[in-house]
Amino acid sequence: MHALAQLLDFSEPALVSAFLVFMRVGSVTALLPGFGEQSIPMRIRLLVALAFTAIVWPVVFESINISLQSMPMLMLTESAIGFLIGISIRLIVMALQLAGSIAAQSTSIAQVAGSGATPDPMPAIGNILVMAGLTLVLVSGLHVKAALAMISSYEIMPPGFFPAGRDVAEWGTAHVASAFALALTLASPFIVASFAYNVGLGAINRAMPSLMVAFIGAPAITAGAILMLLLASPMLLDFWNDHMDLVLANPLGMP
Repeated sequence: MHALAQLLDFSEPALVSAFLVFMRVGSVTALLPGFGEQSIPMRIRLLVALAFTAIVWPVVFESINISLQSMPMLMLTESAIGFLIGISIRLIVMALQLAGSIAAQSTSIAQVAGSGATPDPMPAIGNILVMAGLTLVLVSGLHVKAALAMISSYEIMPPGFFPAGRDVAEWGTAHVASAFALALTLASPFIVASFAYNVGLGAINRAMPSLMVAFIGAPAITAGAILMLLLASPMLLDFWNDHMDLVLANPLGMP
């Protein structure tokens, strides 16, 4: 019994610190692209969170100072920090979704194709871009980059530390603005092509009012959008993946 008591005294701090790491890692994993998608069963997502915890905890164990009296506050701050890390990464995926929606609206092919990688209904272009983007980021080593991001977050925000609300508001506003700017940048080829198409269609209609330009223009813009998606998507996804790497390298930093 004496040996068992010594074992419990030794294991209690380790178990508590592992639980605190799980609180942060679980919040990140719930929003992580690919691993945290709602199309993945809950049990699989839980196993992914436990696997990330097993990777992160041995590295950060010595840097965690535990006080059982402050456990409720530590649990709250750890979950909040994990949420901030996860939402900064998830916003990049949402930017790709928004870019697909903008591209579809610009090229008049915004018919909703139902849920794809995400439960939100998106146009076909959005589904294609999101599925391709998630595949690219996963094969590019998302699990390694995400684990490094979680480990480095303990140097910036150790357990029990949480920034002021004003700083969080400024940080969140900057990341949302950066996500919208990224979405518009990704969709810019389709916006420019749509503008040129509508100007040309208006000029033709003005020159020949009797010609039913809509019957000519509708197939042309659809074929043009598909061709542009084929030619531009590799470069767009490569640019998006580079932006994702920047966020993963410093998820708690300003964009």
